[in-house]
Amino acid sequence: MPSLPGSSQERQRSLTIGLLRAREAVMSHFRPILAAHDVTEQQWRVIRVLSEAGTLDASEVADKASILAPSLTRMIRSLEERGFITKHKDKADGRRVLLRITPAGRAMVDEVMPESLKVYADIGVRFGAERVEQLLDMLDELTALRLEGATGGEE
Repeated sequence: MPSLPGSSQERQRSLTIGLLRAREAVMSHFRPILAAHDVTEQQWRVIRVLSEAGTLDASEVADKASILAPSLTRMIRSLEERGFITKHKDKADGRRVLLRITPAGRAMVDEVMPESLKVYADIGVRFGAERVEQLLDMLDELTALRLEGATGGEE
């Protein structure tokens, strides 16, 4: 009788679960830093994307920060109220909402980045800088696949 996937006789490895576990392991080092600065992971991703890109429209921010549009809408309001970003309509296309980091947002990045870079350095030491680079390259390749026609999940 064949063994069932996931049974003690045959463990089927799951890419999605492996990626989630790896994300959680890495984020466990960053969450205390973000919490100390009273910013959520998602808010940090928006601030960081805007700090790197300058001005982007909301859909570009959602894509680059891997955030769903409805969640981004709520986050924009919060980040704007806290003075980290500004929002305005595109003069050329009134339907586009443009987001830009403010000086207060840049100051947040300047505060968080040294602590964040220490975590990256520790990971590089423990995992190996070359292996981290290889992993990032492989993740970029995997992301580029954008498995068209995927049905939504592996399991």
